[in-house]
Amino acid sequence: MKYNGIITLIESSPLGIEGIQWALVITSSLVLFFLSPLAKNTNQFFMAKHRKKAPNAFMLMGSLVISWIFAKSITNAANLGLAFGLVGGVAYAAYYASFAVAGIVIYKMRTKGNYTSIHQFLTTKFGKSAVAVFSILIAFRLFNEVWSNTMVIGSYFGAIGTSSYYWSILVFTALTLSYVLKGGMSSSIFTDVIQMGLFSVLIVVILGAIFNSDASFTTSKVISSGTWSFEMGLNLLFAALLQSLSYPFHDPVLTDRGFISSPKVTLKSFLWATLIGAICIILFSIIGVYAQYSGLKGQAAVEVGKAFGVVILLVINFIMITSAASTLDSTFSSFSKLLSIDLNLGNTLKFGRGSMVAIAVLGTIPVFLDAEILSATTISGTMVIGLTPVFIFWHKKAAALSFHLSVFAGVIFGFLLIFKIFPQQLIFTTGKYADLLWINFWGILSCVTLYFIPTWIKK
Repeated sequence: MKYNGIITLIESSPLGIEGIQWALVITSSLVLFFLSPLAKNTNQFFMAKHRKKAPNAFMLMGSLVISWIFAKSITNAANLGLAFGLVGGVAYAAYYASFAVAGIVIYKMRTKGNYTSIHQFLTTKFGKSAVAVFSILIAFRLFNEVWSNTMVIGSYFGAIGTSSYYWSILVFTALTLSYVLKGGMSSSIFTDVIQMGLFSVLIVVILGAIFNSDASFTTSKVISSGTWSFEMGLNLLFAALLQSLSYPFHDPVLTDRGFISSPKVTLKSFLWATLIGAICIILFSIIGVYAQYSGLKGQAAVEVGKAFGVVILLVINFIMITSAASTLDSTFSSFSKLLSIDLNLGNTLKFGRGSMVAIAVLGTIPVFLDAEILSATTISGTMVIGLTPVFIFWHKKAAALSFHLSVFAGVIFGFLLIFKIFPQQLIFTTGKYADLLWINFWGILSCVTLYFIPTWIKK
C-alpha cells in the first residue's frame, strides 16, 4: 500500500489518531508482558540470571543504550538540533561518554578491588553514613525518572490538566509496571533489547521520510548546520564531558548493569554502548536540524511530526512510548534492587515486587503537582559532581570525611547553578550553557581539592 493510502486509512479509522495511540500503548505493553520471562527466584529477579547465565554483551549493550535514550532525552536531542544544528546533537551525545567512564571504572573496581557492587565499595571505604547519603541521592534520581518520562507520554495525549493527559500517564505506568513485576531485572533487560530494535527501525523510518521528502535537504546540509563555537553548542559539549566523570555513578539503572555479567563482557558492552548511544542521539537530533532548515518553531519532534502528517507523527509518538517504557521498567527494577539487595531490607520476590509498586505510586504523584514544584525536586547533573573524585580516584586512599566534603560541595554548586548566583567573573565564555560549563569546571576542581584535603592533613 502506498504512503498516501496509509494516511487515508488512518484518518478514516473509527479509532482516530488518539485511539491509535492508545492502541499502540496497550498493544505494545501486552506483547512485552507475554514475552517477558517470569522470575522464579531472586537471582533472576534482581540479577537477570537465566539458567545460571548472565546477559551477554549484546543484550547488555542494548539494555544500556535504550535505558538512556528515554523520552525526555530524545526530545532534548531534537530541540538542541533545532537550536544549534548538528553541534547541538553532538553536544548532547557527549553525555554518552558516561558509559565509557563507568565501564572502565567499574571494570577496575571489580578486577583490582574485587568489589561486587557500588554500595559494597562505599561501605568498605567510607562507611555507612556515605552509603546513606548516596542512597538518598539515587533514590531521588529514580523518583524523578518516573514522572519526568511519563509526563512526556502524557503530553502526546493531551494538554497538561486534561483527563486524557492524566489517564494516559496512569495507564502507561500501570502497563509498564505489570510486565516488569513479572520478571524484575530479567524482564527489564529482555524487553530493552526488543525496544532497542524497535527504536532502530523507527528512527530509520523517520529519517528516510525526512530525506526523501526534500531533495535539497542532504547529509552535507546536516553536517554543515550550526557553528562550532561556545555560543552555539560547545558550552554544552564540554559541560557534558565534565559531568560524564560523575553523572553515571548516581544512575543505578546504569551501574546495576555493571555488576551483572563478567568484567570483560561488561566492559565490552559499556564501550559499545558509548558509541551506539551517541550515534542514536545524533541521528535523532537530525529531526531538529530538519526543523531548523524548514523554519519550524516549538518542540522539534512534534512539529516535524505534524509537518509530515499522521503516519510520521504516530511513528515519533511510538518512539517516545518505546523509550519511556524502557527507562521506566529499568527504574522500577533498579529501585527494587536498591532496597532489597544494596540496602539489604528484604531479599525476597515479595519485597522486590512491593518496592516496584511503591516507586510507581510515589513517582506518579508529582504528575498532579505544579510544574515549578517538580523542577525544585530534580537533582541536576551538577549536584552530583562531588562523586567525581569518589569514583575516578576510587583506588586512592581517602578518609570517610573526604566523601562528605566532596559530595556536599557538589550539591552547593548545583544550587549556585539553579539560583544563578555564581560570580560572572569566573565564567569565561558567553552564550547559552556558559554558566553550566564553568560552574561544573570550578565545582569539580573544588570537589577534588576538598576530597584530598583530609588525606593531605594526615600526612
